[in-house]
Parts: sequence; structure tokens; C-alpha cells
Amino acid sequence: MKQKKIFILLPDGVGLRNFAYTDFQKQAKENKLDIVFWNNSSFDLKSLGFDEIKINNSKTHFLTDVLKKARVQIDLNLNIKRFNDEVYESYRFRFATNSLIAIVKTFFIRVLTFLFSTTNGIEKIRKAIFYFERKTSYYKDCLEVLKNEKPDFVFCTNQRTTLALAPILAAQELNIPTGTFIFSWDNLPKATLVLEPNYYFVWSNYMKMELMKYYPFITENQILITGTPQFEMHNCEQYSVSKNDFFVENNLDSSKKYICYSGDDITTSPNDPIYLEDTAKAVIELNNKGFQLGIIFRRCPVDYSDRFNLVLEKYKDIIVAIDPKWEKTGIAWNSFLPTKEDMNLQINTIEHTEMVINLGSTMVFDYVTHNKPCAFINYDISNSVQPDWSVKKIYEYVHFRSMPSRESVLWINSPESIESIIQIGLEKPEIIVKNAQKWFEKINQHPAKEASKRILKAIEEIMV
Repeated sequence: MKQKKIFILLPDGVGLRNFAYTDFQKQAKENKLDIVFWNNSSFDLKSLGFDEIKINNSKTHFLTDVLKKARVQIDLNLNIKRFNDEVYESYRFRFATNSLIAIVKTFFIRVLTFLFSTTNGIEKIRKAIFYFERKTSYYKDCLEVLKNEKPDFVFCTNQRTTLALAPILAAQELNIPTGTFIFSWDNLPKATLVLEPNYYFVWSNYMKMELMKYYPFITENQILITGTPQFEMHNCEQYSVSKNDFFVENNLDSSKKYICYSGDDITTSPNDPIYLEDTAKAVIELNNKGFQLGIIFRRCPVDYSDRFNLVLEKYKDIIVAIDPKWEKTGIAWNSFLPTKEDMNLQINTIEHTEMVINLGSTMVFDYVTHNKPCAFINYDISNSVQPDWSVKKIYEYVHFRSMPSRESVLWINSPESIESIIQIGLEKPEIIVKNAQKWFEKINQHPAKEASKRILKAIEEIMV
């Protein structure tokens, strides 16, 4: 019997971590499925021994970007009205005004938003996006590839990029079933959905309810609950190295226990260097009381700035920077590509540190897979880099409402409390870890290590 062929559409590098660096490909082979990566990223998947077809002419229609940005604004307007909730205002982006073209685009985005902020209006915008994308040479190229390759399913690794529109629309034109993966736990409230395939693969029942809440035109039988592959590798012993090897490789002091400070990007946490310095000061105080602690600083993979340099130099006896192993291929956030080596690095950083401190990131779930606690920074500073920025804005985001208990993390409410919070994390983490696990199970289908298996099973059932 002929093997079923699945096209894994990589419109950018976002999907590499979930579908190229996990055991997804291996499990597909075990299920006798033919996986071909339809690759628009700059990464050479043949180097990993995978079959790939490169996308060489990925250019959207010149109106698509304007229409897509207008759609985001309209979706947020409708969410504010439907749910009587001003939190959706915080998801708006700042319009570019750094060139004449940007100013003109902004003008048309505002006009479209004003004219089409109704249920009927958003439908017209959606249809217009699809109409113009079908007029592009990119769309025609996608049709030719699909006619020649005849895949049985086209699966897109994320739902938010316009570069995936032409491939998905072309597949639908040829009656090839399509699906997309919702790649992050905070995406849906942000109005990031661009694609409208036949099926949507989500992390959990919680995300399924979100998808139907924000996009009423999506029916329940289109949504498949699978979990995300990004947490699978934490359960694979072959990726772990010994503590001694990890410490030697990264020039760590074997007499110390380390906590991890996980950095955010400059938009999410503009004051991160100050928070890191406050953490270093707290560690010094603990060491003066007989503790032997150090800090591993893992910066946000898309933050290549020099904003931490002064702190790292000042506290070089306390902080060891272990930079993520990502490849920089451009300026945009989605041009920073993860590597398989970085997955190993992250897993072992977690395995060989005691806890993590950050500002509201998914590292809470990475750490709980190792039964270790997370502390969230929860205080503002007087000399903020951005005067109008506040941690309150971060924790008001909708995805934090999924937290079943505030005791799912430790809360650092002031610089003075860091010392005691670290001590709790080291000595009494049990309640926090237990609640964090409940949170993790709410937002991601368990067992977490079987996400790839569930995705492939769902695809197989679609292709029957």
C-alpha cells in the first residue's frame, strides 16, 4: 500500500523546534508516513537527513500586509465589544511611521479598521486577503508543487504568518486537507489567526474553548487537541548530560548550586538588566549567610542587544551567561532560528539548576517538567527604561487567567523579597511545583511526551 505523504509547511523558522528537532519525524517513520518539509526557512533540513522542498518565491500580495494588520485591529475591536474587556487594547501594536510608505500603510489600516469593525466587515476583510493571495505568482507556484507532489495532507507549523496563506489556499483549491498548529499558549487572545485551514491542532481543551470563543466560524469538529511537542524532549534521557560534564563545559563552579535567570525580550521586559542585578544582589546576601549559589543567565534567544553587559561584568563572580544557540539570519523576530543544540542546552540548564526566575514566560512549564519551581518578577522600578511600562500590564494578559492558583509560581513583589523567595524555592518548593503541574496540565494535553504521537494519529485519521 502506498505511503501517505504529509507536507509539513515551515513558513518560517518558528516550527523547527516542534517538528524538526523533536522525535516527530522518527515517530512518523515508525507509522510508515512519508514526511516532506515544505521549507520556507533558511535552515537546510537535508543536513538532518530530512526530505525537503524549498520554497523560493514566497512573496505575498502587496495589499495583504495592510489587510492582515487591519484584521488584527478589527478582531481586537470586536473582542472588546463582545467581552466588555479592555485588556484587548493592550495587544495593539504601534504603527510604523518611519517612512512615507509606512505612513501611507498606517493611514489605510486605520481607514479599513474604521469602516469594517463589524462581524460582516471582518468577514469581508478575511475574504479580501484570500482573494488577493490567490492572484500572486507565489500561489501559482504552490499549485504546481502540490500538483506534482500530490501530498495527502498539508500541515502548517504556525497559524500567524501571511507567508503560509498561499500554500494553504493552493492545497484547498486542490481538495487536499489542511491543518495548522497553534504554536504558543498566548497567541489566540492576540488576534494572531491568519490561516483558515480545514483543521486546527491545539494544546488543550482550554485552547480549544479559546479558539471557538474568538473565532465563532470555526466548528468544534475542526479542532483537534494534541498538546505541543515543545515539552517532549524533557522526558528523553538521551539528551541529558551529567552535572559534571555540564559544569565543565560551561565553566561553572562545582561547589555552587545555580539558579537560572531567564531573560525576556526588550519589549516584554525593558527593565530586565535591573531585575537581573537585583537578583545578583540577593544571591550575594544569601551567600553571606552560608549559601553557595550562583546565577546562570539565559538571555531571550531573539535578544542580541548589549543591554546586559554592564551587569554581567559587574557581577561576573556571581553570574555566568550561557547564551542560547540560535542562528541569526535577519532582523525580524522570526528570522532567529533555534538549533537542535540549543534544545539540549536548555534541557540541561534546567536539569542542573534549582529554579528559574523570569517575567511571566513559559519557562514555568519547562521547569515543572523537572519538578522545579518558577518565580515571577512582579514589581516596577522608579527609573524604568520605558516610563509607561508596568509589570501589571504583563500579568493582565488573558493567558495568565488560565492559572488555577496564584501559588502556581513564587511571586517576587519587591527587590527586598528576592532573597526569601529564592530560599523558599530551594527549601520548600513542593506546593508551588504541585500547583504549577496542575496549571501545566490545564494548558497542555498530558502526557506531555506524547504530543507528536497524538498529532500524527489525528492526521492519519483525517487522511483515511
